[in-house]
Amino acid sequence: MIPLAVPDLSGNEARYLQECVTSTFVSSVGPFVDRFETMVAQAAGATGAVACASGTSALHAALLAVGVGRDDLVILPSFTFIASANAVAHCGATPWLFDVDAASWTLDPALVAAELAAHCHRDGDRVIHGPSGRRVAAMVPVHVLGMPADMDPLIEVARAWGLKVVADGAAALGAAYKGRPIGQLGADLTMVSFNGNKTVTAGGGGAVIGNDADLLKLVRHLTTTARVGADYDHDRVGYNYRMTNLQAAVGCAQMERLDQLVAAKRRIAAGYDDALADIKGIGRFPVPDYALSACWFSGAIVQPPLPSVAEIRPRLRQAGIDARPFWKPMHLQAPFAAAPRTKQDVADAVWPTVLTLPCSTHLSDAEQAQVIAALRSILENAP
Repeated sequence: MIPLAVPDLSGNEARYLQECVTSTFVSSVGPFVDRFETMVAQAAGATGAVACASGTSALHAALLAVGVGRDDLVILPSFTFIASANAVAHCGATPWLFDVDAASWTLDPALVAAELAAHCHRDGDRVIHGPSGRRVAAMVPVHVLGMPADMDPLIEVARAWGLKVVADGAAALGAAYKGRPIGQLGADLTMVSFNGNKTVTAGGGGAVIGNDADLLKLVRHLTTTARVGADYDHDRVGYNYRMTNLQAAVGCAQMERLDQLVAAKRRIAAGYDDALADIKGIGRFPVPDYALSACWFSGAIVQPPLPSVAEIRPRLRQAGIDARPFWKPMHLQAPFAAAPRTKQDVADAVWPTVLTLPCSTHLSDAEQAQVIAALRSILENAP
């Protein structure tokens, strides 16, 4: 079976893990954690980073740090992974689910501006959502598939309304927006993830990156049980969201090869795009002119008259190829079915058409050719 996305652990991962075992620094304190935070911040073009136990915990902590609290609303694209919405819910808040822009699959700045103008008003320094009476506290743009959202107009809208911005850049390390890395796009804080299927993995884990030292200090405080000093004194409800030295060791070895791993992802994505371009009904994942995608996942948009993604997937599996659909939007998920939302014309149209294909960073040319041949055979011989 050619898997969808598995990590390349051929660098210094084993050696660094052995160093952790030898030194006994296997828990949440150790030199690799500090080194990893520095490497992540530098790669993102940010001044600092706080390593966390997961991307979800990182996003939760970032939202708390910017002031999101109980009964607030947080602007979020419906087309995202459920962790984005879960992090909002962990704050006691509710996502306000927005449709995405058809050209990018990311949060639509014009729609956000229009909905705020139509449904919200100011009450002092608070933005109130008229239909619910709840405070709108923040915006969470999501960098879909490692491709940055259109951040300049989103930041402009957020600042005009006094909203905080926490970007979900889970898979976007190595991406750029108008030539700028993801830590320089105007968000108050940005989250990245190092789950096992990410381009750079720590086996798990995440990080909050940013350029505001006070905000990052608060994130670190929240994620280390809100402890004051070296003894058992805590000044608020905190969280044990720390990354272990073991995870950071793997992450450091991966970060040493970030450019190589991202380049491999881009090469694989281009290979699928070029090989499938002549098939009627096949489309490419969007990459607007403003963006340089990190190409976390590769694949194709599959539209009529071709078979559906649901029909193609088992046939690829029979051929020894792992292929999968992509995110089911949040407005269709049971935990968030009652959340306020805009019309979802784009999200509803897009999500059933997305087919992700094998894109491990060490996928060989022969393996990719095998995937392409199998998919072409299925599509070209469809009834």
